[in-house]
Order: sequence, then structure tokens, then C-alpha cells
Amino acid sequence: MGETNTRTITVTGTGTAEAPPDLLTISVGVECRRAGVGAAYADAGTASAAVSGALRQHGVADADIRTSGLNVRPELVWRDGEGQHVAGYVASRLLTVRVRQVAAASAVIAAVVDAGGDDVRLNGLELGFADESAVLAQARDAAWQDAVAAAEQLASLASARLGAVVSVADQPLFSGPVPLAKIQRAVATEAISVEAGHASVGASVTVVWELAV
Repeated sequence: MGETNTRTITVTGTGTAEAPPDLLTISVGVECRRAGVGAAYADAGTASAAVSGALRQHGVADADIRTSGLNVRPELVWRDGEGQHVAGYVASRLLTVRVRQVAAASAVIAAVVDAGGDDVRLNGLELGFADESAVLAQARDAAWQDAVAAAEQLASLASARLGAVVSVADQPLFSGPVPLAKIQRAVATEAISVEAGHASVGASVTVVWELAV
């Protein structure tokens, strides 16, 4: 008996969905330059604690404040005739903070800078979703419609029509959170405004159909 060759068509569709973000992730750095390593480390701890306290006062939960980096290093300078020379020590801490009240973001940032003073650094902001499943479902719907439209066109060009679906694969599409411009501490930090706007989530599906005459 001969084998029956089933004609198939494979199409990948992509889609996106947008919604107002409900989560802001802030990268907050504390960097202290001091003559001695002990003073640098202690002052970095004090500034970090002040920043954490300000965050809690603005409703940020302990679970949403995470120390993601800790470093102490000598600050080296070059002197003619002497080579490298230790000019002091730098202690730094990095906090990753999740703010779930996006509308309060500007006030939270101002409080962080006030608490940390000249030792605080704002390394970046990212807008996203605490739970993106609903937005992702909409993106998958859009990706499916994109795949169907392309498959129907290709089937028509091949003088055929779409038959049964053979397989469907959900392909990862890493759209990620929406980064805001990287900022450093400014004198008039209270003037910094965080506009949430809309964030997008992407999806991609690969579908295999049988082709019918």
C-alpha cells in the first residue's frame, strides 16, 4: 500500500495587546565615597536604610524591596612617580523596588532622593504588569488572527483551502517591560514626572494546517 502524502501549511502569527501598566520597577543605587572602608560601608548602610524607610512610608511593602547588589572597592588614582594610589573607598548598594501604585511613582522617587541625599542614584525605571496573563491572552488572540489571515491567503494562492489544524505552538516573544529613559539624580528631582501611558505585551503562535482541495 502506498503512503498518503498530506499537504500542510505552517504559518507563524504575531500580535500585541496594550493596557495601562500597574507595576513600576525602580533600580535605586546608594554610593558612598569615604576615606576609610569602614566609614564607606557604614554610611552606605545608613543611606540605604533611609531610602528603605522612605519607601515604606510611601506604602511600599517589605516584599517589594530587595537588595540586589552590594559592593565595596578601593578608589584608585594614578600619580606620576608613584603609580596607583588608593584615594579612598567606595561602598555601594543596589535596591530593586516594585511600586504597585504607579500614580504615586513621582512622589516615591522624590522621597527616595530626599532620603538618600547626594549618595543616591536612580539607575532606571521599568513599567510592566503585576499579572500580565489577561493582556497576554489578548495578544495571543491577535497572534491567532494574524496566523489565520496569512494561512488563508497562502492557501488561496495554492488553489486550496485550510483543513484541520494539525498543531499549534505558542512561541515566546520577549517584549519585556517598557523601560523609561535612564536617569541620574538631579537637583530638581521633585520635577521628574512618571507618565505611565500604556505598556504592550507580545505573543507569537505557529500553526500547522492541513491543506484541502
